[in-house]
Amino acid sequence: GAVVRWLVFLLATGLKLALMPSYRSTDFEVHRNWLAVTHSLPWTHWYLDATSQWTLDYPPLFAWFEWALSHAAPLFDPGMLHVQEEPYASPNTVVFQRLSVMVTDLVLLCAVGQLCSARTGMFASTPAAGAGVSGTRRLVASPAAVLALLLLLNFGLFIVDHIHFQYNGMLFGIMLLSIAFILQGRFLLGGFMFAMLLNFKHIYLYIAPIYFIYLLRVYCLQDGRLWFFRLVALGTVVLAVFAASLGPFLLVGQGQALLQRLFPFKRGLCHAFWAPNFWALYNVADKALVVAARVAGLPLATPVATMTGGLVAEQEHVVLPSVPPAATLILTVVSILPAVWRVWQLRTRDSFLRGLILCAFASFAFGWHVHEKAILIVTLPLSLLAVLSANDARLWLLLSVSGHYSLLPLIFPDKEYAVKVGLFLAFTFGSYAAVRSVTGFNLNKLEGAYLAGFLPLEIVCSFLLPRFLGHLPFLPLLLVSVYSSVGILAAFVVFYTRFWKGSF
Repeated sequence: GAVVRWLVFLLATGLKLALMPSYRSTDFEVHRNWLAVTHSLPWTHWYLDATSQWTLDYPPLFAWFEWALSHAAPLFDPGMLHVQEEPYASPNTVVFQRLSVMVTDLVLLCAVGQLCSARTGMFASTPAAGAGVSGTRRLVASPAAVLALLLLLNFGLFIVDHIHFQYNGMLFGIMLLSIAFILQGRFLLGGFMFAMLLNFKHIYLYIAPIYFIYLLRVYCLQDGRLWFFRLVALGTVVLAVFAASLGPFLLVGQGQALLQRLFPFKRGLCHAFWAPNFWALYNVADKALVVAARVAGLPLATPVATMTGGLVAEQEHVVLPSVPPAATLILTVVSILPAVWRVWQLRTRDSFLRGLILCAFASFAFGWHVHEKAILIVTLPLSLLAVLSANDARLWLLLSVSGHYSLLPLIFPDKEYAVKVGLFLAFTFGSYAAVRSVTGFNLNKLEGAYLAGFLPLEIVCSFLLPRFLGHLPFLPLLLVSVYSSVGILAAFVVFYTRFWKGSF
């Protein structure tokens, strides 16, 4: 119960404190600059200021969150609140920002508590084979306890938040709170939390269709008739959040500035390091066709593609058609429509959760300028199913290993190598044992062979290629993206097929 959750949370916090001196990405300076902008400038200038290249590009509620944090910053170092072009990272600034991430992880702890509460009713307090199991083992090996381990000690969150630097633990806490409230039948509260989430970070728009369809079908439509009062109540709650968040900026004529900051389509199809999705395979296919054309002596309209330069910019393919933002939007929408329709048909709590996961899957697979970190929008909610079903546990392990391994290149300094690999192995084997203890799942030979393939891949990418082909620095990243994308896309197809057929 709560004791296990707090013990896991304290263990996680101890590990996070140990990681404080570790590598920090440019996202550290991004958030430092946002602290300065929101503290030192009037709110009417937040989405206009461009002193630093790291301009504010999250929705207004996150901006106000940074503003609130900035009031505690002077206790550590007032210098971090100066708006300037150059980065600033004094020792006290590092301590403050690292601690702020740890403290806001309490939101994630609250979400785990709500998910594991009796009101949610999905996670039994005893293991599947609970007969004859001692009291201590029954507590530790229960689905609720294992879920706490998967979420509070999640490797992806450790890498992205407590080394690389972001506030995803808080954001996923809000998302999981909204899921918990909806699973509990507290629909207005769940809708409110999701509206809050969208105004903290708009990447979660991809899963909004499932929220809309499920709340409409289950809360607003009952017995074949529309409950108008419920529709109005839900709409009022959601619109009130958006009005409070966006309204002030729209009233001062900054709608265009907000739009350009939140949806920067000129950043290109793929991130500097390709996310392991469909477009990684598309890019590699284009590269392979270029090589084949050169071997065959065929002329090429464009001699060199622009996908492997490691830059965040618009990208062009050579043989295959270049992909505009509209194409990715169409593919994403088409791929989620069957899931949305299935949720409309089934209108169960399980279908809501599975539909949400599939929307996140589809947006990761086909979205525009997807970050590799976005795989967590799939893996974290899938953890809820992994502790309940052997079939889901198998897919979760496949996805967890593939998705988490693809995050390793984010932490590139050699001195961090042992830390990131050690954390990855500890979470992978520890979570495998924990999930297997409550579901008894087994991998088939193909799944086992694929997962075993990550060992030679790591040897090649981290040791052999840098030593013998160091002049091709993008090649190891390409191989990581492509190999990981195979597992992720395979899990997507299998999970979608099972959902459509109802074979969970």
